[in-house]
Amino acid sequence: MEQKTKIIAEKGKQEITITREFDLPIELLFKAYTEAEFLEQWMGLKVIKLVNKNHGSFEFETIREGRVVFKANGTIHQIKKNQNITRTFEMDNLLDGIRIEFLDFESITDKSSKLTMQMIYKSEKHRAEQLKLPFANGLNMAHNRLQELFNNLNHQQNGK
Repeated sequence: MEQKTKIIAEKGKQEITITREFDLPIELLFKAYTEAEFLEQWMGLKVIKLVNKNHGSFEFETIREGRVVFKANGTIHQIKKNQNITRTFEMDNLLDGIRIEFLDFESITDKSSKLTMQMIYKSEKHRAEQLKLPFANGLNMAHNRLQELFNNLNHQQNGK
C-alpha cells in the first residue's frame, strides 16, 4: 500500500517533517485534529482531556486488556482555526522526551487540503528513539483512517 503520509527525517537534524494531502476541505481536516469524537475514531485512543485554546492542554490514552499501553499529553501553545496548532507532545514511558509540534493546515481546493507537521526534538538522539518505533506506518494508517472516516460521514450525509 502506498505511503501517502510522507516523513522527512534528514540525517544530523533533530526534527521530522510530515506532510499529507487529504481529499477533505480544510475545515474537516482541522476538526479531525481538534474534536475529541473524531480524534478517538481515527487515532484509536481515548481523549481524557482536550482544551483547544491558547495555553490549553490535552491528554490521550489507549487501554488494552485493562492496562494503559499508550499515554500522551501536552500543552497547546497557540491555535488558529483552520490554520495552525503549536503544541508540545510527550508520551509517557518513552525516551524521546518532550517535542514541539507545529501543525500547519493549508487549503488546496474547496475539497482538498494539506497538513504539514514539523516536530522538533531535544536532540538528534531523542528523534532517533522516535524513529525506532513503527512510527511511519502507524501514522500513515491513522491518516488513512482519518480520510476514510470523513468519506463515510460524507456518504451518510449525502444518502449514498
